This record gives sequence, C-alpha cells and structure tokens, in this order.
Amino acid sequence: METIAMTTEILNDLVQINNDRIVGYERAIKELKDEDADLKVLFADMIRESHRYKMALATELSVLGADIESDTTTSGKIYRAWMDVKAAFTGHDRKSILASCEFGEDAAQKAYETAINEEDLPSHIMTMISEQKQSLRLSHDQIKALRNQQID
Repeated sequence: METIAMTTEILNDLVQINNDRIVGYERAIKELKDEDADLKVLFADMIRESHRYKMALATELSVLGADIESDTTTSGKIYRAWMDVKAAFTGHDRKSILASCEFGEDAAQKAYETAINEEDLPSHIMTMISEQKQSLRLSHDQIKALRNQQID
C-alpha cells in the first residue's frame, strides 16, 4: 500500500476511535446520577480531548487531500451495544460505568498502538500520534484508578 493511502487509512481509523470516545462518554454522562457530577465533568473533559485530537488528525487528512471519517468504528458500535447490555443488568452505578469507559479506553490504546507500529508514517504524524496516545493513556489510567476505588 502506498504511503499516502496507508497514512490516510490510519488517520481515519484514529478519527473514528475519537468519534467512539466522544459518543461513549456522551452516553456515559447520560447514565450517571446527579451525585456523580465529578464524573460528568471528567467525561466532558475527555470529550473535549477527543475533539481536539480529531481536529488535529483531520488537519493532516486535509493536507493529504483525503476525506475525513465522520462515523464511528464497528468495534465502537459493538462497545456501545455492550455498554447498553451491561447497563441493563447492572444498573447505572459508578463502577459499571467506569468499567465500560475503561473498556473503551483500552480499545483506544490498542488502536493508537497499532498506528504507532506502522513504519512508513511521516515522522511529524508519528510524533502527533505518539503524543495523543500518551495523553490518552493518562485518561485511561485515571478512569482505571477511579474504577478501582469503587466498592462492589
């Protein structure tokens, strides 16, 4: 696969992952109770984070003359369906919502790791993707720590 086509595909995959995060956290905010205002603020920050990353990725796609994905990934749709089913069984408690969010953050980490393992990406794009992955890792770890603090 030629470098531009491969770069375009990878960037669009990451746009879709960020779309998944946005939709996933919007869904999580709706499931939270009023007393979970701290999580609502945190999730809103993570939505803004994904919007920023999506715009940076979209800028690179525009430079390449490529169309920008507006949909979510198939795995993202599966993630949201899984979150819906789990919520039906466990209710809307903090721990189950945080566990669902951690699942989504794991998926984002895997997607970014796959992108970083591509050897033919231009160096400036590799740097951007690596920085985004590192920041998303901090978000992942924050969600995981909050989940671990919850009592069964």
